[in-house]
Amino acid sequence: MKPLRPLPCLLAFFCAASAFAANYDLVIRHGRVADGTGNPAFFADVAVKDGRIAALGKISGTATRELDARGMIVAPGFIDVHTHAEDIDDLPKGENFVRMGVTTLVLGNCGGSKLNVAEFFRKLEALTISPNVATLIGHGTVRSSVMGGSFMRPPTDEELTKMKAAVEQAMKDGAVGMSTGLIYLPGTFATTEEIIALAKVAAAHDGIYASHMRGEGTTIFKSLDELFRIAREAGIRADISHIKLSGKSAWGQTAKVISALEAARAEGLDITQDQYVYPASSTGISSRIPDWAREGGDKKFFARLADPEQKAKIVADMKKTLHQAGNESLAFAVIASYRHDKSLNGLNLVQAAKKVRGSDSLDDQIELIFDIQRNGGASGVFHSMSEDDLRQFAQHPNTMFASDSGVRKFGESVPHPRGYGNNARVLGEYVRDLKLIRVEDAVRRMSSLPATAYGIKDRGILRAGAWADVVVFDPATVKDLATFDQPHQYAVGFKSVLVNGEEVVRDDQHTGAKPGRCVRHGAER
Repeated sequence: MKPLRPLPCLLAFFCAASAFAANYDLVIRHGRVADGTGNPAFFADVAVKDGRIAALGKISGTATRELDARGMIVAPGFIDVHTHAEDIDDLPKGENFVRMGVTTLVLGNCGGSKLNVAEFFRKLEALTISPNVATLIGHGTVRSSVMGGSFMRPPTDEELTKMKAAVEQAMKDGAVGMSTGLIYLPGTFATTEEIIALAKVAAAHDGIYASHMRGEGTTIFKSLDELFRIAREAGIRADISHIKLSGKSAWGQTAKVISALEAARAEGLDITQDQYVYPASSTGISSRIPDWAREGGDKKFFARLADPEQKAKIVADMKKTLHQAGNESLAFAVIASYRHDKSLNGLNLVQAAKKVRGSDSLDDQIELIFDIQRNGGASGVFHSMSEDDLRQFAQHPNTMFASDSGVRKFGESVPHPRGYGNNARVLGEYVRDLKLIRVEDAVRRMSSLPATAYGIKDRGILRAGAWADVVVFDPATVKDLATFDQPHQYAVGFKSVLVNGEEVVRDDQHTGAKPGRCVRHGAER
């Protein structure tokens, strides 16, 4: 009997096992790739390994899992540069965002942010979240922390030094830039010189300046001039938050606004703008009250209302602003979330005044605003924009698409639908139905353009070595379902959404995965 010879058998076994070992974690096959550059889409496979894009092209290797993207567009994960998702720690799945293809959120807009960026990032990393998160440092937050409730003045030299130090620390901790909200307290009382001084600090770290400007209606050109001056003198990239023409009196001037933007870029300023694609804005109902009346907080505001002379001035200012915008009533303003009386959610201020006060006169509409403020305030949706203006801004190559939304708790209140559908609306209505934009350019303006403008590295583009934030969507069915009347409806048409190589959405459903990272400017740690 011949002796056994086990060695060749063992070698054959290990060779066979090696042959079946997967080369990749995932291969997305047969899709049409819009890689984020804006170049024409091409047919290719996309391989993912260890959270990164491993290869693109004709991929012959094996994978632990394969996804057939036949008939689909394969794109970089979308980067939403204008969110108010500071409550991501309460709703870490960020479901309304990822289910419309958004894989990275930029927080800290309109001047409001977390003050301690390092601490906030550590908290999120310990918690785990579905989308990636970056943040701006909010000028209003910094100003409040240094100046307290006394806002209607410039900072002292000592206060300005402290404000610079706060911005400096935030940038060192990974903020992507600084934001302002110049219609909100306390930003409304900041001088241009103050903002330039702080923007210079952000610029030294290659950050961006993102601004909700002082005016988006008839005073928009003056506001643009201020933004251009800040960009010029601070030597900083600048982004115009949610560009719009608000109020009927301002409608139809998009060509003039775009001309001003182009002139600034021709001068050498690096200017972009972001936009949500709905003809209504959303902010606090208190935004209808003059800034000077709210200086010092609610206690001082209520004291002014108690003074008949000051109250008369407040009411007169509110009526003047209303009429300058081309409105005769507050019917364009809808209550979105009012905790004190949820029965008013979804009603406009004319309807709500009639219900609460028994009269829908303009004076009663204004009194209702005062009552709302006395009872903790409310958020609102303001139908003050023209669809024609929106479409013209959307066609400009430097317009990014951003939701201006927070994380939504499904079914709560009557919020703006943009938080559920903004990106899907671009792809469904503006690309497919109206053919205003090529799909490749729409993808670019939701991916590589935001990544470049906000200094977010290795995201926003499909190439070997980049993070595997990937969206696979059906161009024939992608759609926003959310409406102003029924906003709590998730977008559809998303076959798969990957964050750092892990699937967070599959066939329009959240998988429960939370692979998101904190995206620090300059580097991810």
